[in-house]
Amino acid sequence: MTPVTSPAADRVDLSALIKAYDVRGVVPEELNPAVARAIGAAFADVVVIPESEGRARVVIGNDMRPSGPELVAAFAEGLSLRGVDVVRIGLASTDGLYYASGALDIPGAMFTASHNPAKYNGIKLCRKGARPVGQDSGLTQVRELAGDYLASGEIPLVGPEEIGTISDQDMLTDYSQFLRSLVDLSGIRPLKVVVDAGNGMGGFTAPAVLGTGAGLPELPLDVVPLYFELDGTFPNHEANPLEPENLRDLQAAVVKHGADIGLAFDGDADRCFVIDENGDPVSPSAITALVGLREVARERAAGRTPTVIHNLITSQVVPDLLSAAGATTVRTRVGHSFIKAEMAQNDAVFGGEHSAHYYFRDFFFADTGMLAALHVLAALGGQPHPLSALAEQFQPYSASGEINSRVTDVQAARERVIEAYVTTQGAGPVTVDELDGLTVSHWDGHPQWWFNLRASNTEPLLRLNVEAADEDIMEKVRDDVLALVRQDAS
Repeated sequence: MTPVTSPAADRVDLSALIKAYDVRGVVPEELNPAVARAIGAAFADVVVIPESEGRARVVIGNDMRPSGPELVAAFAEGLSLRGVDVVRIGLASTDGLYYASGALDIPGAMFTASHNPAKYNGIKLCRKGARPVGQDSGLTQVRELAGDYLASGEIPLVGPEEIGTISDQDMLTDYSQFLRSLVDLSGIRPLKVVVDAGNGMGGFTAPAVLGTGAGLPELPLDVVPLYFELDGTFPNHEANPLEPENLRDLQAAVVKHGADIGLAFDGDADRCFVIDENGDPVSPSAITALVGLREVARERAAGRTPTVIHNLITSQVVPDLLSAAGATTVRTRVGHSFIKAEMAQNDAVFGGEHSAHYYFRDFFFADTGMLAALHVLAALGGQPHPLSALAEQFQPYSASGEINSRVTDVQAARERVIEAYVTTQGAGPVTVDELDGLTVSHWDGHPQWWFNLRASNTEPLLRLNVEAADEDIMEKVRDDVLALVRQDAS
């Protein structure tokens, strides 16, 4: 089944659609059935068929966006034309698709644009066992071959007897039972939990996992639903909990209902944000430390030496506490494909990012917001104190959060920061690394602080994250770096 392609010079350029980690674009201008069909065929040729033994299969899921079913149908057609059998699981969270890929041990494709507005859709691709497909693990080749298929106007057809079949399978019950088998909540104290699904897939998965919708035993949880109706137009607020305004309804509901905790999921429900009983956000770094300590303790109790992955934007509290608990910590670049690769390479028990992605070895080294939520509920319900008191020990430092600056010249702005902090060392001796952007650290001296400055892959933006041992120092470093970055801001 050799692909028939056009000359590379005639290739349709899909670089604006297929980025470093996934496929993401406006429907139908950038992503439409013809493009989805070509990507499906290219995915078959580059990833699915080469790693298959016997008949090749792929599992596909989609979120609640109105464009999903049509795009899934076209993508499935592209796969079947190349001789690949397709299993459609229908509506799913992204971690539900990862579960299906892991449980069935076949490659997968999830149609979602995550937290992006309604006009977008996209595809997250994975190899069998939910292993990542990124720019260094096949996505670049998929982009190029899909562009060739679009330019040629046709997808090579296998023999009629070899065309792949398309079938449907419900995986929600199996997914829910699997997650519940990993964290025991049966003995916790009763908790009132407000869940904001943002009209995304959390409204589909939360009732099944936290309730009895999947035939599971009832938990000591009183769940207050917020925006559980699946609606890809997001009529209440964008399903992007990273933006503070999208948490306001949840914060108000937690206080109104006297709840113990609030949980907010993004559009495809692979990320989970946590609100304490006072309506205050608990940082994803604190959740990384909390869940990481639970997983480290479990590993050590089993006689194993645990490894935990964290990206370079997470708080210093993560390596501090986890190292003290006996774990080896590995610092990585930002991005799920990098984290997943490091998770597998290091056989890491857990991984966390500042963006509220949480990765588990028990979940095929993939990210799942729902499993992280179960761990937080278990930790909270397993002791008598409120979440604010529990979380306080995991938030000792002051952080700026990610601050974006649109600049005229990204390189010039970066050079101004390097000149001030590295070349002349105006703030004192520092350590510097360029694992992902520019990280400058004064953590081994006093006062303690560090910052990271990263460029966007797609826009003239610089992203700044600052952390310090106290608020005043954080604000000073933040403001000084921003002044340098924004000196010639557009």
